[in-house]
Amino acid sequence: MTGQSPIVYPGRMSRWEPQARERLVRAAVELFDEHGYDSTTVVQIAQRAGLTKSTFFRHFPDKREVLFAGQDVLCELLAGGIDAAPDEATPLSAVAAGLEAAAGNFTPELHAIGPALRAVVESNSDLREREALKHHSFADAMTLALRRRGIADPAAGLAAWLGVLAFTDAYACWIDPACDQELTALLRLKLRELRAAISSLD
Repeated sequence: MTGQSPIVYPGRMSRWEPQARERLVRAAVELFDEHGYDSTTVVQIAQRAGLTKSTFFRHFPDKREVLFAGQDVLCELLAGGIDAAPDEATPLSAVAAGLEAAAGNFTPELHAIGPALRAVVESNSDLREREALKHHSFADAMTLALRRRGIADPAAGLAAWLGVLAFTDAYACWIDPACDQELTALLRLKLRELRAAISSLD
């Protein structure tokens, strides 16, 4: 975007490089950072990735969804981690297991493009609304998983949303260039802070 320093991305794409979905995400974030979200077209994204427009639409319905790639996978990881938590785990301990399972999906490349992706989302009201829907999907996935463990509402929903808050705070810290902590450690820290905050309300 105008006025921002260019971001160095790991490796320019070549036409033979596999993983078209990942290539499209990287190309889109590059272009959004360089020219702005509204000024970037699907054709430009496909060309930057060394792919065709039809390939783009096999992976994404529109350019907005490029920014939210992997949402379904994250929901599955969050729910799977909760399902796999020990039987004696408390609701928040089960949520912590879900968050740690999801953290494994956040690669060094996602860390590298995180600041640019965040800047794009924050600059556009439609993208902020879409991100809110993403957070709701995370909460829904964790709530359902907690219910499968026999945890009733409102406890299940409350624990799930605390997980979402922990995730969003930890992710914001993780993508900060000044941060040198692993995402898993940040998730644990944010959950502890939320537990302490809840205790202080009594």
